[in-house]
Amino acid sequence: MLKKFTLSLLTFFFYVSLSAQTTQTVRGRIIDTNNEKPLAGANIILKNTTQGAQTDDNGYFRLEKVPVGRHQLEISSIGFETQVISEILVESGKEVVLEIRLQEATKQLGEAIVKAPSNNLTGSLTSIHSITTEQIFRYPGTYLDPARLASAYAGVANSNDQANGMIIRGNSPNSMQWRLEGVEIVNPNHLSNAGTFSDRITQNSGGVNILSAQLLGNMNFLTGAFPAEYGNALSGVMDMRLRKGNNQRHEFTAQAGLIGIDLAAEGPLSNSKKNGSYLVNYRYSFTGLLGLLGVTFGGEDITFQDLSFNISLPSKKSGTFTVFGMAGLSSNYFAGQRDTTLWEVQKDGFDINYTNKMGALGATHSINIGDKLLWRTTLVGSGLESVRKGYVLSKSNFQRYLTQSDSVYKGRISFTSSLGYKINTRNLLKVGAFITHQSDGIYSVASEQSAKGEGRGLVLQPYINWQFTPVSKLTANIGLHYLNYTVSKSQSVEPRVSVGYQLTNNQSISFAYGLHSQLQLPQVYFAYSTLAQNTPNIALDFTKAHHYVLSHQYFFKRGSYFKTELYYQKIFNVPVITASPLVTQKVEPGFSTLNLVEGFIDEPLQNKGTGQNYGIEITYQQYLANGFYALVNGTYFNSSYVGGDGVKRNTRYNGKHIFNLTTGKEWEYSKNRILGTSIRIIWLGGFYETPIDEQASQQAGRAIYKVTEAFTVKQPDYFRPDFRIYLKKSKERYSRTLALDIQNIAGYKNTAYSYYDILQKKVIKQYQLGLIPILSYRWEF
Repeated sequence: MLKKFTLSLLTFFFYVSLSAQTTQTVRGRIIDTNNEKPLAGANIILKNTTQGAQTDDNGYFRLEKVPVGRHQLEISSIGFETQVISEILVESGKEVVLEIRLQEATKQLGEAIVKAPSNNLTGSLTSIHSITTEQIFRYPGTYLDPARLASAYAGVANSNDQANGMIIRGNSPNSMQWRLEGVEIVNPNHLSNAGTFSDRITQNSGGVNILSAQLLGNMNFLTGAFPAEYGNALSGVMDMRLRKGNNQRHEFTAQAGLIGIDLAAEGPLSNSKKNGSYLVNYRYSFTGLLGLLGVTFGGEDITFQDLSFNISLPSKKSGTFTVFGMAGLSSNYFAGQRDTTLWEVQKDGFDINYTNKMGALGATHSINIGDKLLWRTTLVGSGLESVRKGYVLSKSNFQRYLTQSDSVYKGRISFTSSLGYKINTRNLLKVGAFITHQSDGIYSVASEQSAKGEGRGLVLQPYINWQFTPVSKLTANIGLHYLNYTVSKSQSVEPRVSVGYQLTNNQSISFAYGLHSQLQLPQVYFAYSTLAQNTPNIALDFTKAHHYVLSHQYFFKRGSYFKTELYYQKIFNVPVITASPLVTQKVEPGFSTLNLVEGFIDEPLQNKGTGQNYGIEITYQQYLANGFYALVNGTYFNSSYVGGDGVKRNTRYNGKHIFNLTTGKEWEYSKNRILGTSIRIIWLGGFYETPIDEQASQQAGRAIYKVTEAFTVKQPDYFRPDFRIYLKKSKERYSRTLALDIQNIAGYKNTAYSYYDILQKKVIKQYQLGLIPILSYRWEF
């Protein structure tokens, strides 16, 4: 009798504990990756449970009462490759809404490949990474910025702790391209002068991305040998995609931390479950809030704010429409000391005002025509205005005198349309074109140089790609991209080829080749020569590169893989300085636009320079399983160039080696709580710089460089450990996350660059950021 009573009591508590366990809904849609048609009858299994579902006629599925925590989904459909999606986090505050793409099976596979959710629409077989929002929130030291997360991958380094500039395989950050919903846009970053040598405005980086991670979906990050639809980039492409809001219930997110205060809302536009949805996010910087209270950081008043939205409007017969947009304002005001006894470095005697405005607005439409044709159209307009003014202070009365003035404006109106035709299981044809009206303007005045100019024209980029599977284990892409810029009257025809072969059930080898071109920077095209009274470089041709990539990938059974990539980039048509009657004593014989970051050049240039990058990248990644994940990679590379004097030199970013270790562990120590911790270690070879002639600088009262010794001084290696610890709690109707990030937890002093200080009259080393703690609190309901 006692045993029966005890058993009944234990059974009672078991059911009570189950009923008390917090659950959430996991739902979504399964589609064919090639034509985006819904897959009816696909099976979805929640691994390690008895829960499962099957898609309806429109490809939708729904799993109710899924316990909060980490899960894996296995998705299978007849005639398609089975997938196991890892790293799915279920929390009580929000439903998990997924869009999963299945690839039609043309070859026999072994066990299903475990991977993170992806959005690979490119057909790329090499040098592509899927970046998820969940990783941005989980990895340490990201500042909730996809560009900073990208530097955790092989071959990628960050240009400076203060900025998110991406150095991809030894190339300048200016060599990459930002895209939003598949279309090139202007620089989408706040504080575009952050972390630069001259404190001037850059083209492709900044302090933090304007798009909050609250709005981002899964993104594609490409690092070489791009497919045919990508053009006007030499090093890499960050293709940001926006997620759709929940179309069945209203949900909200509030987050506060050192980066800022985020407020997000999403939900259905009507009561109909199959109608559209909205998603909107507003963010205001924490430093800006402190500025309102009179708090500054080293005399700097830093602030930014942004607003982003995405509206999805599906229809029954006319396809799916979306309307999206983003806008950001940022500023940085530095006030010099009004007491000369406090002046320690030259910056203390200056006032510097910087403002930045950026915005983008766009719409997309996609529709299936029959069973085999997908038609997608996108229209996006984006604009940018950045202004920086530097004032020197009089030592007698601190009156301000303008000594530097820089302003940049950019405008892009881009239209793209593509047709994807699924001929059969083994053949897919994609044809499309980008038409962009591009406006650029530059104005710069300094003590020794001045530049001004503007240009407007069209950038035309049609392309075609044929993906086919001639035999069961072989996949190939053959494509062609065309680039034309009407201002410089330059054009380029660019072949693209990639081949992938399945060696065994769990390993494959791939090869890719592409010819790639990129327009010159606005400060090259439109810089005005006061000596020649013209813009001498308006007719420069594109810089071009041949990309070769050989890749081998091995998948392990427990959700991990090992990948090796060899790459070679032969760069040519690079603008350099050559002998010319107009050349003055400002000539740098080793000058090449491959090293130009935020400055400008008003000397006449010619497309006679070259460069080369080659290296090997080795990656091991363990997706989150049983509470553990890891991403470890090492890169050995060499990056060099030849200027107009014919001398081969190191490029600015030839660090030689990159090592990244990111690993983390989570413990579900109760049914509704997760404790997690992660660490990241970065070890980079030091960048190169040109030595400063200190004696000549003292005589001239400004920095004088040893131009014949360009990029011969190697900085010390860079080392930085980051740490993150977080606690997630789920209640019945909401979830909360408390996190502490500590960037550079060891407090290492990493060199940024050297400069000549006119106040101290000597060469000074400028260091990067030290230890920075970032406390954040996130509430979802």
